[in-house]
Amino acid sequence: MWKMDEPFVKTDRQKALYSLAKSVSDKVKKRAKETDREGTFSLENLNDLKQSGYITLTLPEEIGGKNASLYEFLLSQEKLAEGDPSVALSIGWHLGIVMELRDEQLWTDDMFNWLGSQIIDKHKIINRAATEPATGSPTRGGIPETNATKTEDGYILNGRKSFTSMADVLDYYIVSASIEDTKEIGWFLVERNQKGVEIEHTWDTLGMRGTASDDLVLNTVHVAGSRMVETKKPNPEKSIPKGWLLHIPACYLGIALAARNDAIEFAQTYQPNSLNKPISEVPHIQEKIGKMDLALLNARYFMYAVAEKWDAQPDKRSELGPDLAAVKTIATNTANDVVDLAMRIVGGRGLSKSSSFERYYRDVRAGLHNPPMDDAVIQTLARRALHGGNGE
Repeated sequence: MWKMDEPFVKTDRQKALYSLAKSVSDKVKKRAKETDREGTFSLENLNDLKQSGYITLTLPEEIGGKNASLYEFLLSQEKLAEGDPSVALSIGWHLGIVMELRDEQLWTDDMFNWLGSQIIDKHKIINRAATEPATGSPTRGGIPETNATKTEDGYILNGRKSFTSMADVLDYYIVSASIEDTKEIGWFLVERNQKGVEIEHTWDTLGMRGTASDDLVLNTVHVAGSRMVETKKPNPEKSIPKGWLLHIPACYLGIALAARNDAIEFAQTYQPNSLNKPISEVPHIQEKIGKMDLALLNARYFMYAVAEKWDAQPDKRSELGPDLAAVKTIATNTANDVVDLAMRIVGGRGLSKSSSFERYYRDVRAGLHNPPMDDAVIQTLARRALHGGNGE
């Protein structure tokens, strides 16, 4: 079987990072069925991510990280997702946020270096907690109902956040909250073991069950003033596109690659007694395999081309918003199509609960509901076509 990784792993550095991701991917793959069944984030998987150093992938080299570029980040995440997409998507938030803080310098140097030391020396992990039941995805412009009340020495936080991936095993949450009596939104660094921090186990979903994206509940949580690490005005006029969010399409393309590889292996080894050859020699099976590879090549070359442009031309990043959004839509829809083709090759046995294909089918659909949504992407591209600029 031809490996579809070959066109994209080019340099010795990329090979080293890819090898690291593959090593972790092979380990978490063995637990994928269990984590899907339990709907929790596996502590064994968490330990593998930490002990391998994978959690330092996007930290700067000068503080002990691997300083991965966007291209290298996606290459690693796609391979990790082949083993278990729930693991990849979850740790992708941690790594992507670190990349965002690194590249956009959203925090003070002292605060960022402190976080780096927490990740390097103590193996801590983080995630943003932004989504709320009433506001939906923050990308739609909803204002957080979680509120921050000013005190003499800091703030008191009250509220609930949904879809908080890895909620129960995170060490820090970067929580968005509306600051009372102002028009600002603050981001507050909250520790897992602080008084008033609770996790409500609400995650009972069809796919990506192993992300354990439970609710974070904040009941009169006190944070020091120095832990308000970011502020922004509601609906800012301009914002830098978030290149790191391409970890989402990379994850779902990883699912599609796993389904493609398993389907080809099945086709090459399965020979019903009605044939004198494996089904891989049957024309309609070959047609489905060809369609899978055509779709994957199209989506992957596009994703990696945009990532290369992001890395090579930092001064052009502000113009890449529509392209980044288009990558997500093309990749997630392609991934769904490829998994569907793979299951048509395998046939009815792919619906068995003991089959990996049944899990691929459920997991890949979650990508359609990660932002940006298809309708928003199409509108953005239409505005750019009609009016130029970034489609905003």
